[in-house]
Amino acid sequence: THKLMVQYFDKDFNKYFPFSDISRDNRLYLVFQRLIDVLFSVIGLLGFTVLIPFVVIGNLFGNKGPLFYAQDRVGKNGINFKIYKLRSMVVDAEKNGAVWAKKNDARVTKFGRFLRQTRIDELPQFYNILKGDMSMIGPRPERPIFVEQLSKEIPFYGTRNIIKPGLTGWAQVNTEYGGSVEESLEKLQYDLYYVKHRGIFIDLNIIKRTLSTVIFFRGR
Repeated sequence: THKLMVQYFDKDFNKYFPFSDISRDNRLYLVFQRLIDVLFSVIGLLGFTVLIPFVVIGNLFGNKGPLFYAQDRVGKNGINFKIYKLRSMVVDAEKNGAVWAKKNDARVTKFGRFLRQTRIDELPQFYNILKGDMSMIGPRPERPIFVEQLSKEIPFYGTRNIIKPGLTGWAQVNTEYGGSVEESLEKLQYDLYYVKHRGIFIDLNIIKRTLSTVIFFRGR
């Protein structure tokens, strides 16, 4: 299945995720990972610089309001950081409190939908990658309020934060939005598979599938 079915786990955490195994990542792999992070983030930020004038014009007419937004997300070892994105929703999208993002979300503007389909809205996160808050590949960083909720309802949910969150990941190329507890459980099972089996070959597979999504406008 290429995912770990947490409903079949017992309470012996170390049986599935020995800390000794996770902490002794191959040094060659860690060097490869950081090189990929730096290379893609530099290329991504340069590309973003080229696109900025067009994004500003599109935002002016089809997405009126601030161009960027920052939001708290949970990073490695549960430490919060500020994630940066291009705004794709209406300005008052969460005036009544935090709400799950979902497919065909009515809060997304017309220009915001284009930004999402092309993944342009994610480009500012290359700054987070360059800083070291994130990696190119890993579990998508979630908001603290949702992490708190999901950790109470889903076994092993916090395990996904053993490694750095990513711009893309195994769950992202295999599932839809995690817009409910059930969908978040599905994503978690792919995330845990990646945590346990991550390496150069699975990373290259994720990059290939992510590029295909961007090239053919399959973003959501």
